[in-house]
Amino acid sequence: MKILSGTELAGFIKERQAKQVRALRQANGIAPKLVIIKTTADPVIATYVRMKKRYGADVLVDVEILEVSDDELFDIIGRLNTDESVHGMIVQLPLNNPDQTDEAVNMVAVEKDVDGLSRNATLTPATPMAIDWLLNGFNVNLKSSAIAIVGQGRLVGEPLAKLWRGGGYIVEVFDKNSTDTFERLPHMDVIVTATGVPGLIKSEHIKQGAAVVDAATASEDGKIVGDVAEDVRENRDDIAITPIKGGVGPLTVCALFDNVIRAAQNSITQQ
Repeated sequence: MKILSGTELAGFIKERQAKQVRALRQANGIAPKLVIIKTTADPVIATYVRMKKRYGADVLVDVEILEVSDDELFDIIGRLNTDESVHGMIVQLPLNNPDQTDEAVNMVAVEKDVDGLSRNATLTPATPMAIDWLLNGFNVNLKSSAIAIVGQGRLVGEPLAKLWRGGGYIVEVFDKNSTDTFERLPHMDVIVTATGVPGLIKSEHIKQGAAVVDAATASEDGKIVGDVAEDVRENRDDIAITPIKGGVGPLTVCALFDNVIRAAQNSITQQ
């Protein structure tokens, strides 16, 4: 079995980013800055946000975390939109009030939308970018592959399909309304799954030699599980697959900061 480890690739990307940020600071006097706005005290979200802050410190990107109330959210976004010292902004999901989600992400200035979630986004969302990097980093030939994306959520499936179709790749998307998912999957060279349904993809759904990216995480009996059944990693030596931890996740954080750096670089031409 070939393990598609994002951790292996992340170190090289982080080194490149640190050089880019040093160049921005030294040549242009620009200190890239990311602001993360959160409205929930969820400990899982807090851990994820701290991880982003640590990564920012490693590559010399300033990261500020703002914990705001539901009532303050839109005023804060509006203020940050006009703050020239802020290059990237994240409305950390899920929000305490999910009904605010669409309005909040669409209110973020497009040039600062480093999550790529607004309707007019110009930057690629981090997780799809990470999946693309991961497969290309392990020399998976997407151009000549039959690709399946299982799940079409706003964070992974939908933007990934858009990214790859824009690149001319052959992509089939399956969701909860699809009736032929499990008949089609065994014919696919690449499977990316992000549904949050533990054990959804079983060994019989995966062809010999396929590359499988499990981009879903859920908690079951106190441990992290993905969409791919446990026995797949135990019994299938003839596929390439992401590990339970250290697959897409490390590259997602890298990709987010790539967008922050790109936004800071773009700000030079806007001055």
